[in-house]
Amino acid sequence: MEPGEPGEPGEEAVGGRRERGRLGGRGLLGLLAAGGGVAWAVWAALLMPGFRRVPLRLQVPYQPAGPRQAANALALLRGRAGKTVDLGSGDGRLVVEAYKQGLRPAVGFELNPWLLCLSSYRTWKAGYHGKVCFLKKDFWKVNLSDCYNVIVFLAPSVKPPLAAKLLAELPDEARVVAGRFPFPSWTPTSTLGQGLEKVWAYDMKEVRRAAQREARSDGSLVKPGIEGQQQQGSEPLQPLGSAQDSRERAARPGFFPGTSRVVVPPCLPRSGQF
Repeated sequence: MEPGEPGEPGEEAVGGRRERGRLGGRGLLGLLAAGGGVAWAVWAALLMPGFRRVPLRLQVPYQPAGPRQAANALALLRGRAGKTVDLGSGDGRLVVEAYKQGLRPAVGFELNPWLLCLSSYRTWKAGYHGKVCFLKKDFWKVNLSDCYNVIVFLAPSVKPPLAAKLLAELPDEARVVAGRFPFPSWTPTSTLGQGLEKVWAYDMKEVRRAAQREARSDGSLVKPGIEGQQQQGSEPLQPLGSAQDSRERAARPGFFPGTSRVVVPPCLPRSGQF
């Protein structure tokens, strides 16, 4: 049978199938390229704005807390009072829930403008517009000495430097609640949940006591020659890791890139207006 006769595919038909196959491969490649472009656009628009002012080692990608994670974190703060902050508040869900629970004032620190808009919408939808506060500030540059409840859902890479900042600035009565990853050098006061839903609570007074015990066991609490100075009637040494020592270190210029003066944001309600 000659090519082109009925029942026999000709060269043109075979070439057409090959061309369609090549177009299919090109189409798949184009689809992958378009998907990568969309992913980059989402990163540039939604996530990158919050990272531009933060050193690379302190950057944390946005990952919202799940319903059970949020419930466990707030359960460890139930019955407490005082200023509550979420360091890297994301879409604001934990701050809004903290305000519902009576933790006031409730403040979120977030650098990403898109997430701040989402937080404002969530606050308005919950009926708390003007009551819950979200600040476009780098929490590494904020003095936290007036905070008594601190929520931390951050990556493990930032926990060691954050632990030093919290130890230096928070009052003894403060409690820190960490989700997803614990502070590696702290012993939790209590925990709740299992697996990815587990959260850890740390009371700063207990954390400082543990730091003092560790310093004594290491023999680093008293430097060589100090005993003789104390026997001669000099003033007693201030134990390492105490609240007074931490507050003094926090007030030293340059200890952290923050300010030693606490500024109350204008969006926070005054006492008696909750």
